[in-house]
Order: sequence, then C-alpha cells, then structure tokens
Amino acid sequence: MSAIRTLTPNPALDLSARTAKVEPTHKLRCSDLQRHAGGGGINVARMLHRLGVDVRAHYLAGGVAGAQLTALLAQEGVPAQCQPIAGETRENLSVLDKASGQEFRFVMPGPQLAQQEWQTCLSAMASLHPAPQWLVASGSLPPGAPDDFYARLARQAQNAGVALALDTSGAALAHAMDAGVALVKPSLGELRSLTGLPLAEQHEAIAAATALVQRGAAHMVALSLGAEGAVLATAHGVWQAPAVPVTAAQGTTGAGDCFLGGLLAALVRGKTPPEALRWATAAGAASLLASGTALASAADVGKLLVQVMVSPVAAI
Repeated sequence: MSAIRTLTPNPALDLSARTAKVEPTHKLRCSDLQRHAGGGGINVARMLHRLGVDVRAHYLAGGVAGAQLTALLAQEGVPAQCQPIAGETRENLSVLDKASGQEFRFVMPGPQLAQQEWQTCLSAMASLHPAPQWLVASGSLPPGAPDDFYARLARQAQNAGVALALDTSGAALAHAMDAGVALVKPSLGELRSLTGLPLAEQHEAIAAATALVQRGAAHMVALSLGAEGAVLATAHGVWQAPAVPVTAAQGTTGAGDCFLGGLLAALVRGKTPPEALRWATAAGAASLLASGTALASAADVGKLLVQVMVSPVAAI
C-alpha cells in the first residue's frame, strides 16, 4: 500500500492556453494549448510522484474527459485508481492574457453524483488495507455530494488510525473542522470564511490558525498567505516562511497543490515541521515557474529550497 493515498471527488481535465488579449465579444485566438489531469488530490499526487514519494491517486471520473484524464495520469506514471461514475468529468480552462500578464481561470462545477457513487467512494476509503500513512482529501465537492462528505471521511480516518490532510473550502471545510483532521491547508480567504473574521493583519491570521489547533480541529494548520508566504501552526509551535521572490508569469494554477505536496513529502519522510514548511514553500514557488497547469518540477523545487527561510513565530 502507498505511503500516501489522495482522494479527488471532483477531478478535472485542466486546459490552459494563451491569447493576445482577453476582451468581450471578439473571438479570442488561443495558442500553446496544454491538457493535464487536474483537481486538488490529483495535483497533489502528481507533485508527490515527482518528488519520489510512494503515492496513489484515487478519483471519481466518467465520460470522454474522464478517460482523457486517466490516460494523462498513466502517461505521467502516477499510480492511480479510478472509480467510474455516470456523469461526465468536468473541464476547466485557464487563459493567460499576454497583454496584461493576467491569468483568467474558468472553473466548472463538475458532474452530479448519485448517492450510491459518493457512498461507494467513502466505503472504498474505509476499506484501504493496509492503511496508508496519510490520506489526502483535496478539492471541491461535486454536485450531489453532501456538505459533510469530508467530515464523514475524517471520522473514518480517525477510526482507522490514518492521518487525514484536507484542502477544501466553504461548508465542506467547516463540517470537517468539527470532525477534526490531522492537517488542514486553508488559504487566507478560506480561513476568513471559516472563522467569519476579517483577519486584516497577519498576526490575526496566525492567531486564527493557532486557534484551530487549540480547539482540536486540526493537529497542524498550513496557512498560505500568498505574497506574504506561509505559516505552519502545530501544538508545539508556529513557524513562518516568507514567499520566495518568483514572478508568476506563467500562471498560478496548482500552486497550493504543489505546496501541500511538498509539505507532505517532507512529513512522510520524518522531517520536522519547520523543514516541512520549507519544502512546501519551495514547491509552491516552483509551480509558478511551470507553464499553464504543468505543476512544479522536482529540479525547480530543489533549486528554490535553499532560498526558503523559516523562522519560529510563537509557541502555542
């Protein structure tokens, strides 16, 4: 069994392209079209695989786009297991406006899941044997899946003694925090939505992250702060890493997934929390060097690793 198993209930066939300028009504002639298997857990698995970690991606997919997604994962050599569904896997589109350098991301909702389909997924995760060291649940929930899907998964993981890492948002995140997870990776916006607080100052965001640890919602909180870097809060302390100065000229798709992949790659290898934050920050920054939805390369992660500075913030 893989050291890490990822779960993506709502994967996507990610398309990325470039156009001279994004403007209304005109036909926007695109170039440099790329297709990649996407969705939170799939991207995390792709990153972990590149970093040499034993990982297997589990995902729900169907239709022509689902078949393409499966083929792309196979081409990349990522160990994977597809749970077939009746609906057509979604396609997302990312377009880089060459005139402004801005990226426009069009994200679709995904196929409607039948009750039997999401229940089958939960049953499959409950019956993993031998159990993985980490289970990573990442991405949005597709229509039809209940808001407490990840909360149910969290309780299953606790019963099996499996560490669950979660990266999601909205009601799905709120329900899962009530159940408790080993690791959660919110963005600043997601943490604001979760807490209902403005978190205008960095120290307020750090306090909110540590509060999640203190109330038992998560053993570790990896808070991404965008251009301000990232924070990792645990029961033993809080560490901060400023962002590596990399220009996101190629787009930002997958940066958070690469961040989580780098973090887990370090943790599964027994690295300390501050060292894990260093790997996460390097991986997230390295993704900005990749075009479209290609994600970070292991070589770029290694190059940026030496530039990441991690320092303690406070003890809880």
